[in-house]
Amino acid sequence: MLFSVLVIDFVVNRNQISSTNAYVALFFVVLVFFFPSSVKDTDAIGCNFFLVLACRRLISLRSLRNIKLKILDATLWVLAASLFFGWAILFLLLVFIAIYIYEPKNIKNWFVPIAGIVTFLLIWNSILILSGTEGFFAAHYNFNVGNWESVLRDWIRNTKLIIFILFISVTSFAVFLKSGKLGLGRIINLRVVSIYFFLSIIVVLLSLTSEEFPILIAFFPAAVFLGKYVEMIKRDNIREMVLSGAILTSFFIFSVELLTK
Repeated sequence: MLFSVLVIDFVVNRNQISSTNAYVALFFVVLVFFFPSSVKDTDAIGCNFFLVLACRRLISLRSLRNIKLKILDATLWVLAASLFFGWAILFLLLVFIAIYIYEPKNIKNWFVPIAGIVTFLLIWNSILILSGTEGFFAAHYNFNVGNWESVLRDWIRNTKLIIFILFISVTSFAVFLKSGKLGLGRIINLRVVSIYFFLSIIVVLLSLTSEEFPILIAFFPAAVFLGKYVEMIKRDNIREMVLSGAILTSFFIFSVELLTK
């Protein structure tokens, strides 16, 4: 988990998604305290790690250098993430959307993800044959929707999820309203992150069961928008109050949830 936070901080600062600060990493940790059970989900941690790496490669397409290599890398990272949650394969849509945003005119770019998928299948199928587990793909990529009957009974988790989705949606909308002076490059990056958030929520909802709650994969884009919004607050005292309030609230929710279990 700590390594994931360091990677997120590197991705955000390297690709100029935000200014040079640690707000995004801070809010990622804050969200973990809001959903403390997320740290026990090793599949979500692994899936999130590879999706962040994929997003980094897609955002770096803005430089228009080594485009095909970056698209291939992003495709392979998404497919690696799907090994943890089958529904994460939906993030291949983000790869094609990024191609459309950054460099749609080169027809060869559109075939690179297909080449990446074929490469992944050949390599992974060879591994499965050698290990004697040829039925992995059929069992893993069954794309069953979560058990909603049992999920709906957990009203505490559902309430937190609804509040999370609504709050991040409103925050992202506010960020886009205030981002007119950021420059076209950063606005486009934020659009990619917003699509990332939308897809992550879909994956979370499709994967929900009484045992599985992969909300962690939505923390990166959520933290980006929260950090970006705080960054846009001009008055230092208000910014400090918002940060302090977020940290104290997360600790309070974490303590309450810890005491009630």
